[in-house]
Amino acid sequence: MARRGGFSGGMPGNMNNLMKQAQKMQKKMEETTKALEEKTYEATAGGGVVSVTVSGKKEVTAIKLAEEVVDPDDIEMLEDLIIAATNEALRAMEEDSQSTMAKITGGLGGGFGF
Repeated sequence: MARRGGFSGGMPGNMNNLMKQAQKMQKKMEETTKALEEKTYEATAGGGVVSVTVSGKKEVTAIKLAEEVVDPDDIEMLEDLIIAATNEALRAMEEDSQSTMAKITGGLGGGFGF
């Protein structure tokens, strides 16, 4: 007669192995997150007259302006260039982060907060 219910004989071992793999992945993700947070990303706008650097923690760490872009009569253009460079630097940081994490999770995505 066949047994009903319960787990097959190999299940507890498989569960332990799965937990070990999950712990390894979690540790690797934590290490990678720390490494990504220490990186910096730079982008420019206006042909290089505005440069913005952001950290992997999504913080603006530097803004450099070429002298010729500082026109008191056209502050709006300068603001637009700063916004464009900042958004591009943040996009580069986000793409790098997602790409790096996808290598660890095998593209599982979602639910990890990245």
